[in-house]
Amino acid sequence: MALVMIVARDVVDRFHGFLASVMLEVAPNVFVSPRMSKGVRERTWDVVSDWHIQEPRGSLVMVWRDLNEVGGIGLAHLGTPSRELVEMDGMWLTRRSKSANAL
Repeated sequence: MALVMIVARDVVDRFHGFLASVMLEVAPNVFVSPRMSKGVRERTWDVVSDWHIQEPRGSLVMVWRDLNEVGGIGLAHLGTPSRELVEMDGMWLTRRSKSANAL
């Protein structure tokens, strides 16, 4: 289990209510869970993904510890702009993603 953070921007109110029911809102639109299992993280993201398909307004980004990814950070996006982490000359950078959003 690892720390998971979701940042919401310009989404409808039901996203806030749902995320606040499974995570702690530490700042406006910033939700964290210090020990969320992979299964709970995936189910939470499935719910907000389905809702975002129905009402594609705003964006969400989820960040979690993933030692198999660049920088040890997993990223998932809904909305725009989608970003991905890349390593260049020993530094971690973000760039706009050209691929589909994935968990």
